Amino acid sequence: MPYEVYKIMHIIGLVAVWGALGGATLHAMNGGTRASNPSRGLVAATHGTGLFLMLLGGFGMLAKLGQSPAQGWVIAKVVLWLAVGGLLAVPLRKPELAKPLWFVMPLVAGLGAWIALMKPFTAG
Repeated sequence: MPYEVYKIMHIIGLVAVWGALGGATLHAMNGGTRASNPSRGLVAATHGTGLFLMLLGGFGMLAKLGQSPAQGWVIAKVVLWLAVGGLLAVPLRKPELAKPLWFVMPLVAGLGAWIALMKPFTAG
């Protein structure tokens, strides 16, 4: 597949993950619980599918560019990806953290973009 397809896949995954996180966070901020969310399965599936697309798109882009996944910035992105994977549990298990999470989510996305663009932790 062309590089651009992997990039679009990565962006679609990002939008899906942040949409699911935003929905779950808003639900918790409005007093909703896990039990009161009839769309819990759909939100979880969207989050998981988005995470998969982000990972597949990201590593696909690396392969197309002929770059090694062992670079420091790639490892930082994978660690961030793992953290984002766990964020879905936060608003419904700790509803008091939903409002702060609402403001942290764009910063996390920005951190991911900064790592991808600036490629810190690269030797040389």
